[in-house]
Amino acid sequence: MEVTVKTAQSLRLTEEEFNLIKQKLGRTPNFTELCTFSAMWSEHCSYKNSIKWLKTLPREGGRMLVKAGEENAGLMDIGDGYGVVFKIESHNHPSAIEPFQGAATGVGGIHRDIFTMGARPIASLNSLRFGNLEDKKTQHLLAGVVHGISHYGNCFGVPTVGGEIYFDECYHTNPLVNAMSVGIVKVGKTVSATATGKGNPVLYVGSATGKDGIGGASFASAEITKESTDELPAVQVGDPFQEKKLLEACLEVIETGVVVGMQDMGAAGIICSTAEMSAKGEAGMYIDLDKVPMRQKNMKAWEILLSESQERMLLVVEEGREKEARKVFDKWDLENEVIGYVTDDGLLSFYMNGELEARIPAYELVLGGGAPQYERELRRPAYLDETEGFDIASVNEPTDLKAVAEQLIQLPSIANKRWVYQQYDSMVGTVNASTNAPADAAIILVKETGKGLAVTVDCNSRYVYADPYKGAMIAVAEAARNIVCSGGVPLGVTNCLNFGNPYDPEVYYQFTQAVQGMGEACRKFDTPVTGGNVSFYNQGPEGAVFPTPTIGMVGLVEDLSNKMTLDFKAEGDEIFLIGNSPNDISSSQYLSKICGVKLSPAPHFEIEEEYALQQTISSLISLGLIQSAHDISEGGLFTTLLESAFHRELGFNVKASDTIIRRDAWLFGEGQSRVVVSVNAQQVSSFKEVMQKAGVPFSFLGKVTATEVIIDENNWGAIAGWKEKYDTAIEKHLTKELESEGALTMI
Repeated sequence: MEVTVKTAQSLRLTEEEFNLIKQKLGRTPNFTELCTFSAMWSEHCSYKNSIKWLKTLPREGGRMLVKAGEENAGLMDIGDGYGVVFKIESHNHPSAIEPFQGAATGVGGIHRDIFTMGARPIASLNSLRFGNLEDKKTQHLLAGVVHGISHYGNCFGVPTVGGEIYFDECYHTNPLVNAMSVGIVKVGKTVSATATGKGNPVLYVGSATGKDGIGGASFASAEITKESTDELPAVQVGDPFQEKKLLEACLEVIETGVVVGMQDMGAAGIICSTAEMSAKGEAGMYIDLDKVPMRQKNMKAWEILLSESQERMLLVVEEGREKEARKVFDKWDLENEVIGYVTDDGLLSFYMNGELEARIPAYELVLGGGAPQYERELRRPAYLDETEGFDIASVNEPTDLKAVAEQLIQLPSIANKRWVYQQYDSMVGTVNASTNAPADAAIILVKETGKGLAVTVDCNSRYVYADPYKGAMIAVAEAARNIVCSGGVPLGVTNCLNFGNPYDPEVYYQFTQAVQGMGEACRKFDTPVTGGNVSFYNQGPEGAVFPTPTIGMVGLVEDLSNKMTLDFKAEGDEIFLIGNSPNDISSSQYLSKICGVKLSPAPHFEIEEEYALQQTISSLISLGLIQSAHDISEGGLFTTLLESAFHRELGFNVKASDTIIRRDAWLFGEGQSRVVVSVNAQQVSSFKEVMQKAGVPFSFLGKVTATEVIIDENNWGAIAGWKEKYDTAIEKHLTKELESEGALTMI
């Protein structure tokens, strides 16, 4: 068929890009070649509208062993000859169309990124965003996504140890499904995603290639519309049991020493893995597409190249030793075929039925090579003027604070997410050290060293919408704070940057500001960015989602006896607030959901205050001077106190220590850099001595009680009643229709 500009545009390439392709090839591409450029130059694969800004993020320092972008995931040193490999990615668009498979294959894909480097995944987390929970569509999406995550993760045998879920109307059409995987590897035993050595065989391993997922990378690089359901074949189908076999076989074949390079066939499938491996090794490949295992007849060359069928790996092995590799895969009953060999001409040559279907320079296809890089127009959004004009005096302080508190803790973004997390297997693998008591971050045991890892995902997107720069800083700071409050030392960051259409100047402004804010915070906390994912075009007819730069962070707990939990331990323990309480309700759940004020600034945050706070918390934990630590986030001080009390069903008696700030700000404000700690009465003097030397503000709140919740000398009832409201709020929102849709019911 004749290839024209219209053909290119139908494949989501611009006229400018079509002309650039012709220039790079020195001719007009055929249809198969154009399809490969469409996939590889999509936003999802090339980061063409983001890479210039991503390069400004700190990518070295600390315990980094592999810099961002060098491999499929970041690698950091945790001592004793081991490294931690971790990454977070999005599967937003597929999950919006087919929530079960979209979420399931997101989990499978991120785990493959970990074990393709030779690491064994030991934990997973997720960050989810949905619309109004009372909406039936939201309930359908929530049920499908959670079922997909639990199905794949539980069957694959890696525990889901943490995560976050928010509900806001802006995610009605386009939910966000971000999955994170954490793995362990011996230093020096990693495998690179590279192709080197002329004549070395190229080995295809895993599931057969089908038509599911064709064009998935391009599909993820466009807005969701009413017609998006017509593109259902772009959603992949996963098989966790096949992936489990693939994991074990890949780790075993690495031990044979025959592997030169390995990469999973994720977004853009075979064309992506062949192109990226070849470009990295400054090599080329000869590929016979007839030898690719296929589960559907009469597939065309471009369909084979672009299919995103799951559970597939591409390996380059040493020439003459391919039988050793194939023996391992045969043992695990995995289909495997030598489909080509490495060349030294830098070209990807694809043949089918003895005919040349495509010949493309690998370098020209890939990020960091010939893929285009853009810097789009940006414009400060007009709504920020209204945001900055917010005056707290315009909000009347409620007379019945208890009634407000009851409403607040039942908001879906604050209430207990047990309906979700009870569907996840959090204990398989016996590495989860947080099962008996809650902590601000999940603690997982590294069996090989006896150390622990503290892992978390964090982002309050309402803060980022209110102030993209400060909001992104807060996301990094909260992740670090959660790790510190759990007894860990922050190591590094992986990020999943979820934004709207980059061609919208206001969206691009949000993106650039958020990246800069993230970079400043990462430098301050010495948490370099190891890698991640950019997901643009997250919007529907009603507009873009809130800018959501999700932060995945890993920290090290050198001595697991020093891990800290968030629960109050005993009646009579004294409760202290570390940090200042500002007269601030900005961007809080209280202000936005209870008071109905949608536009206000981000909450109070000063990075130097935050850094000093975290250093102080670390000292208190190492000195054994506190019984619990829980940071203040969504819902403010009152929610933090309740969450600290729920686990042992203890109460608390607290009183505001000043009359300067409003009581609603004191109880429900979300000003940052604050932590609630409990202290044994016998250690209070030592605690105060350390705090005074640190110079970090702190105040006495009150004491832990047997059962009652007392605020400013007013008895608000027994903790059991509050726990009931908090625990059952989400379940009460959900309808019985979920069961008819195949959702898992709560245990």
